[in-house]
Amino acid sequence: MSTPKILILGAGYGGVSTAVGLQNKLNHNEADITLVSKHDYHYLTTWLHEPAAGTMPAHRAKIYLDEIIDQKKVNVVKGTVQLINSADQTVALEDGSVLSYDYLIVGLGSDPETFGIEGLKENAFSIRSINSVYKIKEHIDYMFASFKNDPDRLDYLTFVIGGAGFTGIEFLGELVNRVPELCREFDVDPSLVQIYSIEAAPSALPGFDTDLVEYAMNMLESKGIQFKINTPIKQCTADGVILATGEEIKSKTVVWTGGVRGSSVVEKSGFEVMRGRVKVDEYMRAPGHDNVFIIGDCALIFNDEGRPYPPTAQISIQEAENVVRNLKAFIRGEKLTLVPFVPALQGTLASLGKGEGMGIVMNKKKMFGLSAAIMKKGGDARYLMKIGGLGLVLKKIRL
Repeated sequence: MSTPKILILGAGYGGVSTAVGLQNKLNHNEADITLVSKHDYHYLTTWLHEPAAGTMPAHRAKIYLDEIIDQKKVNVVKGTVQLINSADQTVALEDGSVLSYDYLIVGLGSDPETFGIEGLKENAFSIRSINSVYKIKEHIDYMFASFKNDPDRLDYLTFVIGGAGFTGIEFLGELVNRVPELCREFDVDPSLVQIYSIEAAPSALPGFDTDLVEYAMNMLESKGIQFKINTPIKQCTADGVILATGEEIKSKTVVWTGGVRGSSVVEKSGFEVMRGRVKVDEYMRAPGHDNVFIIGDCALIFNDEGRPYPPTAQISIQEAENVVRNLKAFIRGEKLTLVPFVPALQGTLASLGKGEGMGIVMNKKKMFGLSAAIMKKGGDARYLMKIGGLGLVLKKIRL
């Protein structure tokens, strides 16, 4: 019997957790495991708001794959996935190469969801990768420098953050903390800096407890953030945004954090999707494909109330752990021991800038301020410990 081929697409939280889990759980001769990644590194998506604002160097959010992947057990292929052909069990990469599989794990991440807003894709920044946050940080610095050369251009000092969800709020917390430093560096009057948070939903942080939302908004407003809630963006141009109310905000910096959809590759490959996400079965498999597991941003799972779970890092990691457990059973001929995936949510914590945070733990206890920020760091440390041990924790975590 030939050695089964396991192909993992994507080195995000789900893909990396799957690869590390398989290399730890399977013997070296039990499976031929390949991880396909655009980059030779994994990046901590939940940290990207910090380097985007310039409050943390971007390299801190990078973890090179050879630091965490045992390449004697897992073959790493650097490439971009173009198409999945489930009929002949192959995956085509953009460089023309084709990889075959017996079992496929799709963790290709997300694309920005623009909701059809005109000009958004062309004119707004998006916090989605290491390269994207380099650009945002450099652009913000450039805006302050440009203003010194053209002090009539207040649009250089006007920043529009589209979307007041999790990422948007965390980015605001970092940006508003960075502004005083930039004002000192470029000798700019802080009162000239305008930061807008624009959200189409009736509340910031949709889905969060009202006490937590109020705490976050009050803190950010006290630092100068201007919220426009229940106010959709109608159009994004090179000169700013036009709101559904007709108001125009002149800005040379629009950062879109208003939502994501599953990778377009999944839909192009013929899987039935909703906003790019596949409604998977109880074992995280694509309908009609017992050997194709879909995790992370590309997977759609529902809670007991029939509402979709948000595509968070926490859930992606748990999905990967479940897939590893079940793949091990498949490979060892123990299919009767398959375990359905049931999320074990530990709560959700958001940072609001240095030493500040808020959230809920164990799905009932509310936390605010420094204690919430420390608890969030603890969650990050647990993940780093899982994929790279204590050395990686000490290398990456800064209090």
